[in-house]
Amino acid sequence: MQQEQGGKSDTQVTWEDQQNINKFGRLNNRFHELEDEIKIAKETNENLEDAGNELILTDEDIVRFQIGEVFAHVPKEEVETRIEEVKEVTSKKLEKLEEEKESIVAQMAELKKILYGKFKDSINLEED
Repeated sequence: MQQEQGGKSDTQVTWEDQQNINKFGRLNNRFHELEDEIKIAKETNENLEDAGNELILTDEDIVRFQIGEVFAHVPKEEVETRIEEVKEVTSKKLEKLEEEKESIVAQMAELKKILYGKFKDSINLEED
């Protein structure tokens, strides 16, 4: 397969080039999935923080706690413990997602250097 560079000489696309282009596409898709997952994890953490703050303000010893589709009456201390546990799990997940995102950004930057180095303006790896 050959690509034209605006009427200039043709550049041969090798198997390795195609593999790099495909890898870039997969990384870009995963990057967007991670952004969505990170957004959800951050929102979850914020909601848990809000719930914890509301719990601090209550004078009740027994509070309503949603489990699935139902509300149960649960001791305040147990709810506080559950909220902290879920926050910890969500924070760890968020940290791993952020690390994966950083790795993907680095890999994509390296592939951009390689591909733009060879194809110059005849390839576009930027999103509009």
